[in-house]
Amino acid sequence: PTDDVAPDEAFALDDAGATFGDVVRTRIYLIDAADFEAVGSVHGEFFHDVRPANTTVVVAALLDAAWKVEIEVEAIISKDRSIH
Repeated sequence: PTDDVAPDEAFALDDAGATFGDVVRTRIYLIDAADFEAVGSVHGEFFHDVRPANTTVVVAALLDAAWKVEIEVEAIISKDRSIH
């Protein structure tokens, strides 16, 4: 389920001058709790050893009815890194 989300997150991070390695917290919103393990597995593939703090919440719906998952990321970047 997160394979389609991660490229969007990567683009947003890159636009801010950050990478997945700079992420310190993620929030995952699922509409089906049965997707928890699959989403967690893909989440781990993108963050490898970084392991940001994470909160996962099951919600009744997301903004677009076609979405099954929404992921929010927070990253910390140093002041000396340029922002695009």
